[in-house]
Amino acid sequence: MSEEADHRPVTHELPDAPFHTTGTDHITVWGSNEADTVEFYQDLLGMPLVLRQPNLDDPSQTHLFFDTGDGRILTVFVSDDRDSARGQQTRTGAVHHLCFSVDPEEFEEVMQAIEADGRGYNVFDRGIFHSLYTRDNNGLVIELSTDKYEIPDERRGEVLATAQRLREKDGADYAKDEHMRAAIEELGMDVKAYDLPDAETGVGSI
Repeated sequence: MSEEADHRPVTHELPDAPFHTTGTDHITVWGSNEADTVEFYQDLLGMPLVLRQPNLDDPSQTHLFFDTGDGRILTVFVSDDRDSARGQQTRTGAVHHLCFSVDPEEFEEVMQAIEADGRGYNVFDRGIFHSLYTRDNNGLVIELSTDKYEIPDERRGEVLATAQRLREKDGADYAKDEHMRAAIEELGMDVKAYDLPDAETGVGSI
């Protein structure tokens, strides 16, 4: 990485680029079989299976489409001759984890449901949000995050960029709760905190 790239400012404003993306359309994961995949993403996480068709690049595979809750799609390539796996290889270019949003008022119910399904999980207060980490049927890390404060979607980038500036001013290692609260106040928004369970803060093993 060049020194120039390493010191580019963090900002919510659009960069000087030849074009700009308009959002996330879908993410595709290489999965195991359909039964295990549907059991995790539909039956446990509550994502509707909205489309099933052949993988158009390899018709021997089935392509499952799940609605993650806001119209953005997670798709999974599956085949009945593949078993689910416990481990996941991580290397440059590989997916580290997928993160999906959950309602802050249902966060404790989410914890209970994951535990009732017999899955291990960890919960952390990440400063800018609360996160639960578990694994899907293939060992892929799944993060379920929820906002600590009420923030309109269209102002999320602005709040995060402001919290980043306040963090740097503080000399803090990461953006903490006080930076988020101060950012919301600085931007003239009402500070509305959600009632979330206590959790370890900052870093930790997922």
